[in-house]
Amino acid sequence: MADAELEALRQQRLAELQAKHGDPSGDPSQQEAKQREAEIRNTILAQVLDQAARARLSNLALVKPDKAKAVENYLIQMARFGQLAGKVSEQGLIEILEKVSQQTDKKTTVKFNRRKVLDSDEEDDY
Repeated sequence: MADAELEALRQQRLAELQAKHGDPSGDPSQQEAKQREAEIRNTILAQVLDQAARARLSNLALVKPDKAKAVENYLIQMARFGQLAGKVSEQGLIEILEKVSQQTDKKTTVKFNRRKVLDSDEEDDY
């Protein structure tokens, strides 16, 4: 009986943690929908990109997943509206990457905050 209670507590705690962290693994329909969406994305990208461009995009996804996702969305949108003629080569992907980089370019600024320190040269400090 203690083992059954312990297992019930573990299951309850696991469910609480999954709900707290938004883990969709508890709901198989959501997980299945995400898997279908990923398959659709991959098939569209396979139709749109040539082999070298797909390799470059997968390398980018390892380093900067948010930028790779933005490029994938851009390519899928262009494919759906028929703006792509044929497969995109690696050079074409580089141009698209430059466009996306310019759109999401973040300017880095450095601001020096110089603090004014009291001078210790005065004679009356003793």
